[in-house]
Amino acid sequence: MIIPEALVPVFLRATGANTAFRSAANAQRAIRAVELRPEAFGPPRRLRPDLRVSVEQVDGSPVYTVAPARSTPTTAVVYTHGGAWIHETAPQHWALVAQIAVEANAAVSVPIYPLLPFGTAQRAHDLVLGLAERLIARHGEVRLAGDSAGGQISLAVAQTLRDRGVPAVRTVLIAPALDLTFSNPRIPVVQPSDPWLAQPGGRELGRRWAGGLKVEHPVVSPLFGRLDGLGPMLLFTGTRDVLNPDARLLAERAVASGVPLTLRERSGAVHVFPLLPTRSGRAARTEIVAALDSRG
Repeated sequence: MIIPEALVPVFLRATGANTAFRSAANAQRAIRAVELRPEAFGPPRRLRPDLRVSVEQVDGSPVYTVAPARSTPTTAVVYTHGGAWIHETAPQHWALVAQIAVEANAAVSVPIYPLLPFGTAQRAHDLVLGLAERLIARHGEVRLAGDSAGGQISLAVAQTLRDRGVPAVRTVLIAPALDLTFSNPRIPVVQPSDPWLAQPGGRELGRRWAGGLKVEHPVVSPLFGRLDGLGPMLLFTGTRDVLNPDARLLAERAVASGVPLTLRERSGAVHVFPLLPTRSGRAARTEIVAALDSRG
């Protein structure tokens, strides 16, 4: 089903999608809510008949692998889901993972990293980093992808892999959270048009996610890290997203550092628009699959 893109902000405002972000107190209440009633995280019972799904424990966390059932995968992908560091994988995440697995002939690993109030940026980073290194040892390479909070983790892991001498890793970032201080001066300009995210709650979630690190640490806010030496990036952002100013800044800095980055900025689009059932979302998903397909 395809819905008109103009209806998305209306729906988000009507359903109070930004409640947790309106204030620090709201963010704290959201954290307490998921602490009391953790969300389900596994894939749908019937994901796709042409896929096989397995799960293993990696450093104490479940990691699902979704792969084609009738062919040998030609690439390994780690997809790290978003959800403001408090929400588990959503049906939209699993649908994209399934599409990548089938159309890119990929084995897609989905780490279920610890969320707030128990998880921290360092714990999630170390889980995804260890998983990526295992896949590199097994397959010779890995590709990284993530949306929102998962984009924050993916870019931080790409930076650490570079620092450890791993050849440039291809990375797909969907509306990534890049600077958890939420201090970009252009955010207040975008804020009135964003029906989903907001500074006050975002800052509180970022502060809690930092754990024992400073919020400006690259593991927490990868925009503060070095960009030179990173592999090709595909970056999606919508102009009705308070994370958009930092996405633009990442693109500028990456190009200045010699990183081959393709920016896909959609005017009028909201946060994580490639995951939504719109025409622009469908087109973005096709491009994501192509970027992660090693046969291309």
